[in-house]
Amino acid sequence: MTKPPPLDEAVIRSLEKYFRDLDGTPPCAIYDMVIEAVERPMLEVVMKEAHGNQLRASVMLGINRNTLRKKLHHHGLL
Repeated sequence: MTKPPPLDEAVIRSLEKYFRDLDGTPPCAIYDMVIEAVERPMLEVVMKEAHGNQLRASVMLGINRNTLRKKLHHHGLL
């Protein structure tokens, strides 16, 4: 069995901890919670690596520049 990449491992550990911490409380809106938790720091790091260049960042992310702008605006990063 191959070992998952480090990022996958971090997500797995975090989600397992989240479920343990729920202590029987039913989970809700996990997908949105994870996307919100991951998307902002990812955008911050990619924008830093792209030296603020949105076109370069959009290529790095594999998304359209307009989509990137929308996400940056959503997270208050513009």
